[in-house]
Amino acid sequence: MIRTSRVAALATAALLAALTLVGCTNGVTADNTGGDPATAKIGLLMPDSVTARYESADRPYFAERIAELCPGCEVLYANADGDAAKQQQQAESMLTQGVRVLVLDPFDGVAASTIVGLASSRGVPVIAYDRLIANPEVAYYISFDNELVGRLQAQSLVDRLKELGVAPGDGGILMVNGSPTDNNAAQFKRGAHAVIDASGYRVLAEFDTPGWDPASAQDWVTGQLTRFGSDIVGVYAANDPVAGAAIAALKIGGLTPVPPVTGQDAELAGLQRILAGDQYMTVYKALRPEAYRAADLAIALSRGETPQADAHIEVEGSAIPSFLLEPVAVTRDRIADVVIADEFVTVDQLCTGDFAPACVAAGLR
Repeated sequence: MIRTSRVAALATAALLAALTLVGCTNGVTADNTGGDPATAKIGLLMPDSVTARYESADRPYFAERIAELCPGCEVLYANADGDAAKQQQQAESMLTQGVRVLVLDPFDGVAASTIVGLASSRGVPVIAYDRLIANPEVAYYISFDNELVGRLQAQSLVDRLKELGVAPGDGGILMVNGSPTDNNAAQFKRGAHAVIDASGYRVLAEFDTPGWDPASAQDWVTGQLTRFGSDIVGVYAANDPVAGAAIAALKIGGLTPVPPVTGQDAELAGLQRILAGDQYMTVYKALRPEAYRAADLAIALSRGETPQADAHIEVEGSAIPSFLLEPVAVTRDRIADVVIADEFVTVDQLCTGDFAPACVAAGLR
């Protein structure tokens, strides 16, 4: 098995090599903004506060890399708190303050097209970070193979049901998908359906969670318990907060044992639920190389450089230069050699309080 720390190192090295090459930037450069690139302002816009990774990983990793590459540069940061209009205002404010590049993780990938148009009209390139934006003027797109994320989640769920001896005719799966405004969520769902639909297990019902809101997900799962009860043999949950909400609903509803539940992002709470046996799996995405790639590109664009991408994603007939990293499925037996080995979390962070015995049982202590 290739350890993710090695994968992350290779991915970062590959990007640094690519930054020395000349390629397509979708017709957008930053040299219209003027000023000294050594003191450039770089805007970083995140979509919501319910997903822990944005504050705990993406933001600090991005700022760390910018400081390393350009000590005189300044990162302007804002979080939309799940509000597309607020994100629009934040972007406009950053443009007014003279950012040379915007790194945008959109709350709403369609609404954020307006931000791209406004930035492009001012010669400011936009890097679509983690989520694609529905605008062909996006300069670059950096994310993971999101359909693969869904396939990894669904395959893990199907394999677990078979391990438990649950036959397709014994019940069905609830699908608690991500936000309908998130392009990634549609890709997760598409990948998951490709596996589940071919597995023989039926989907009892599914729900697109508005704004990735855990409370909405919990309410919906509670309602499905009333409809389906013990016929629920598994839950596809698109990320860890949604998984936590589904598990809470299942426990309150008295469905025991809790059926296998998927997740994503390897959040601390999700990993602890996996150790405790409540959540079956998560998908680990190496956020440091993703954030570093975005920072590398932002600095290159601020200097008027044109880095060459290793892939292209089509948006409205335009080929967006893209970098797609590889996600990794993580179950209880892979926490140590994937997540901890990559220094995403530490044993001390995981093995607190009531989780200490589970860590011993998992061989982490």
